[in-house]
Amino acid sequence: MSYSFAALMEITEAAGAAIMEVYRSDFDVRPKSDASPVTQADLAAHEIIRSGLEQLSPRLPILSEESSPPPYEERRRWRRYWLVDPLDGTKEFISRNGEFTVNIALIEAGRARLGVVGAPVLGQMFAGNAAERRAEKHQGGEVTPLAGRPMNGRDTLTLVASRSHGNERLQSYLEALDEAFAQVERRSMGSSLKLCLLAEGKADLYPRLGPTSEWDIAAADAVLAAAGGAVRQPNGTPLAYNKHDLLNPDFIAVADAAFPWAERLPPIL
Repeated sequence: MSYSFAALMEITEAAGAAIMEVYRSDFDVRPKSDASPVTQADLAAHEIIRSGLEQLSPRLPILSEESSPPPYEERRRWRRYWLVDPLDGTKEFISRNGEFTVNIALIEAGRARLGVVGAPVLGQMFAGNAAERRAEKHQGGEVTPLAGRPMNGRDTLTLVASRSHGNERLQSYLEALDEAFAQVERRSMGSSLKLCLLAEGKADLYPRLGPTSEWDIAAADAVLAAAGGAVRQPNGTPLAYNKHDLLNPDFIAVADAAFPWAERLPPIL
């Protein structure tokens, strides 16, 4: 693969710096066409990432949350492209809790192969190369290899859930997990940091029963896969990218992809 962690991290860091300038100011919030919020930080980060990726070689198409997607008839011919969420967790950004991220992913043949997730407030950056099974956390000049923790027959579970999104189906599923395992600890987190918690070995499971878009999770999907985890649809198949509909189905993210989750997890109703 011709793209390095260093190049993507440099772009991510620059986007994060632009976001932090807005974060420290009295910024405005406006609704997009789908009623989701957007700020000038989203747009500034988008422009920096677009410009940075266009300078990499070979040059690839870019699909960003803050750009209009080309028609599917054009996109379906893309074998490799960049999938970007310039600011994931805008609600966390607006509430100033620090749990938002910059996400850049390389998609190849419908799978997330390379990803960088930056958390500007936390001073953290996660990078993953799924093909090489190489995942790293960068913070304060230190580089830490990442690996999801193995289940090893444990009957305890640490799950992570969204801080800003929930529904009755998810609550029912979490209650079913309480019945399926002897002990379940819950952690709340915003944005794609939920998947990074799994890659760090700090949680085992992240069930998402509700709408997300492909750009929300692609970069962290690559990091998690590189750390030995996986993001799967309820039927066990991998999550696919560059679909006609850019919304994701329900999914279950796991830190230990080798564990027989289908035998232990309750059905999703």
